[in-house]
Amino acid sequence: MADFFEDLGRKISDVANDIGKKTEDTIEIQKLKSDMRTLRRANDRDLMDMGRMVYDKFVQGEISDLDYVAVCESIEKRDEEMKKIAEEIQHIRGVL
Repeated sequence: MADFFEDLGRKISDVANDIGKKTEDTIEIQKLKSDMRTLRRANDRDLMDMGRMVYDKFVQGEISDLDYVAVCESIEKRDEEMKKIAEEIQHIRGVL
């Protein structure tokens, strides 16, 4: 009977150790994923800042590369469309 309880205690201890290890692994993986998200967000911010710098140079007439010009012109068109939509919203709000 003592062997049974000894084996049971060993198995419970092994299971607890496995659960502890899996928990530690899960926590470490989540931390690493969080670090990756932080780095990705930093890259996204830098890319947005860089894009803003290129667009500002386009507006100032300092960009002549046709690839950049095409993208910047698309941005200008969408800006104009957004202004029209905002005016339409204001018009509707004024009418209602």
